[in-house]
Amino acid sequence: MSSTPVRGNTLAATTDLRDHADALQGKLDERTQQLAKKTELAAENEELFRLLVASVRDYAIFMLDATGHVATWNAGAQAIKQYTADEIVGRHFSTFYSPEDVAAGKTEMELEVAEREGRFEDIGWRVRKDGTKFWANVVISAVRDHTGTLIGFSKVTRDLTEQRRAEQQRRAAEDRFRLLVESVRDYGVFVLDPRGHVATWNAGAERIKGYTANEIIGSHFSKFYPEEDVRAGKCELELEVAEREGRFEDEGWRVRKDGSKFWANVVVSAVRDDQGTLVGFSKVTRDLTDRKRAEDDRAARLAAEQANRAKDEFLAMLGHELRNPLAPIVTALELIKLRSDSETKEYQVIERQVSHMMRLVDDLLDVSRITRGKIDLKLQRLDLHDVVAKALEMVSPLLEQRRHHVSVDSTAGQGYVNADENRLTQVFTNLLTNAARYTPPGGNIIVKLRVDGQGATLDVRDDGQGIDAGLLPTVFDLFVQGNQTSERSSGGLGLGLTLVKSLVQQHGGRVTAHSSGRGQGSTFSVWLPLFAAQPAEAGTRGRAVIPRAIRALRVVVVDDNEDARLLLCELLTAVGHDVKSAGEPFAALETIAEHEPDVAILDIGLPVIDGFELAQRIRARMGDCTPRLIALTGYGQANDRERSKAAGFEVHLVKPVDATKLFELLTIPTSAGRSS
Repeated sequence: MSSTPVRGNTLAATTDLRDHADALQGKLDERTQQLAKKTELAAENEELFRLLVASVRDYAIFMLDATGHVATWNAGAQAIKQYTADEIVGRHFSTFYSPEDVAAGKTEMELEVAEREGRFEDIGWRVRKDGTKFWANVVISAVRDHTGTLIGFSKVTRDLTEQRRAEQQRRAAEDRFRLLVESVRDYGVFVLDPRGHVATWNAGAERIKGYTANEIIGSHFSKFYPEEDVRAGKCELELEVAEREGRFEDEGWRVRKDGSKFWANVVVSAVRDDQGTLVGFSKVTRDLTDRKRAEDDRAARLAAEQANRAKDEFLAMLGHELRNPLAPIVTALELIKLRSDSETKEYQVIERQVSHMMRLVDDLLDVSRITRGKIDLKLQRLDLHDVVAKALEMVSPLLEQRRHHVSVDSTAGQGYVNADENRLTQVFTNLLTNAARYTPPGGNIIVKLRVDGQGATLDVRDDGQGIDAGLLPTVFDLFVQGNQTSERSSGGLGLGLTLVKSLVQQHGGRVTAHSSGRGQGSTFSVWLPLFAAQPAEAGTRGRAVIPRAIRALRVVVVDDNEDARLLLCELLTAVGHDVKSAGEPFAALETIAEHEPDVAILDIGLPVIDGFELAQRIRARMGDCTPRLIALTGYGQANDRERSKAAGFEVHLVKPVDATKLFELLTIPTSAGRSS
């Protein structure tokens, strides 16, 4: 009866064990399945990674065993190194190195570093299967198992040959550009840092600015600017504009090392990196001093030419305005002379003063033409004794008026020169007049002619007021005069000596002035080259006599100046001509058409239409019956004479006209137009 409970307990225990074993088996199966899935997933991932590595073509990615032999190979390795997997797996990776690197132990060193530090990186030459070299970036990494034991190395290689070639080309281009910039001598080309300090320097900058690279690099570029520009903030402005707009350009004065200034064209450009960050400024400077000087000279010449033109126009107008009132005065004097009233004291005073006024007007107009070389000299062989005698005769009224004692020493041999008689007489007349004016009444004037060697010298010496030492260097300049009293008793416009110098130089001579100072008198000396051959004897000259007209002519006088017109008509009538007149051009046309004159004397400065147009209208209206046309005007410039000729005038006379010359012209038979 007692065995039954034991058996029951045993059966129960067996059942429990079986159930527990079944549970354990279930868990084991589940765990096994999980491990199998993980193993399968790992295998799949490993295969994916292998496929990924194998497909990469831009990088050579492969494994080395612990001794450096190739264990795996990918497509990139084959593309870069040219070996297939069958050719290279199992071979030592030293195959990819040059014999020199292998002999130097480079491969062993790389594995040692990778094993010790976990990683090795290098850039250098490697060798392909065909023996060619390529520039490679190499990374070797140590590979260890979960226990830390080294099981091999991963090796990644990238072919940088093209990048290296491009980098070399870029550097070569930079070097060439640097050498080019450094060798440029006509331009200062250099770089500033962002704050304006000089960072580079070239030969052109050294030549232009005077600094060497060692002297200037690191200095602020404000050194090149005048102090007033620096104080005004010009340097900061240039950099600010260049940074904001990318470029700044300017022309202005800059300063060299020695302190001298030069005119520069400057271009400042902002320099930025790939991210657009400002890294500095390039600065190009060109020395334009010569161009600036040439431009200034050209501008000065243009201004001078414009001033000369304005002066000539003014003098022409002034001469016209002065000659117009002189014309009737001179004509009135001629009428007085015809009536035999010329011996009175009043007549002689008026004649002298009018002659003086006419010389002043002539000097005003001559100075412009002579100083510009516009005078045509009528050269002939002249005896200087005759020219001096003529000049003394012309100045004698002034000499007598001031009671001067004149001594003439002409004991030298004959001095013949090739000269314009009127102009040379003008030279000596001006010197004698100058001496007479600047010598107190009762003074002494000595005229001495010396002939020696190749030239003749005429000295005009006086014991008058003299010339200050400070005035001597400019005594021949235009409008220069010595000190005068408030009454200007010496007179003149400061033109005479300027005319003397210009005329003497045009004759190939020279003139000098000497004085020991105020109150010590003056000496003016004119030297002229001698003319070898002697001239034919000149006939004696007498006082001009106003003749009666050989043949009475019909004459029309046209002038809007009533005094000048009426007096000229009276003068022409007095010598026997039949004279009509008109005060304005349209009345003149009718008068000429009605009376059909032999000669028409026309003023140029007429109202409404000028004398040039009036002449053209007369010719158009009268045709073959056109009278001889004579221009009588206050305008005497060369272009005025040309316009007269173009308008059909036979003669161009300048007021006040020399009556004798006018009468001689009227006796000349007509050469065109109506017949006599």
